[in-house]
Amino acid sequence: MNWSGLTVGYALSGSHCTLAEIMPQIQRFVDAGANVVPIVSNTIMTTDTRFGTSEQWQTQLKAITGNEIISTIVQAEPLGPSKLIDVLLIAPCTGNTTSRLANALTDSAVLMAAKAQMRNQRPVVLAISTNDGLGLNAANIAKLLVAKHIYFVPFGQDNPEQKPNSLVARMDLALETCEAALQGKQLQPLLIERFNYSS
Repeated sequence: MNWSGLTVGYALSGSHCTLAEIMPQIQRFVDAGANVVPIVSNTIMTTDTRFGTSEQWQTQLKAITGNEIISTIVQAEPLGPSKLIDVLLIAPCTGNTTSRLANALTDSAVLMAAKAQMRNQRPVVLAISTNDGLGLNAANIAKLLVAKHIYFVPFGQDNPEQKPNSLVARMDLALETCEAALQGKQLQPLLIERFNYSS
């Protein structure tokens, strides 16, 4: 697929342990020719963790994309009327973001971008990373699975023995999932074995 001339909204919510994994995926979109607009939740802008500092992640995002970061609801709201984004990818998409999206709550730049994208009937792609995907958040994931214009990066259990409710997407399939979503298709198979583990 030719990504030249297409704009990807790459939205990050606060699953800090997966940020290092998704940075190369952002680079893949850039290398493919897409214009990538970084959109982040408040936690990415304000929280330092053992996985890296907020400043570190912001610096990387700006360096990879060459664009300024959208980090507030006010900054994200014009994405609707401008129809800037062809496909919005939320990766990682936490359980918190998943539950808010499923229940039409808009309290972050990431969720405002999703609302704007759905208003324009354009694809929203979710790469979930949540410890309660098979717990209380299962109902929210189910609501989103049947929603129009929402697609999922294939996902599975990442640690069934120690964290049986945890679900994580195959982040390395983000670009391929977005390509399918732009054609109105869900990349298959949707449910995968995320990691090999002993029986």
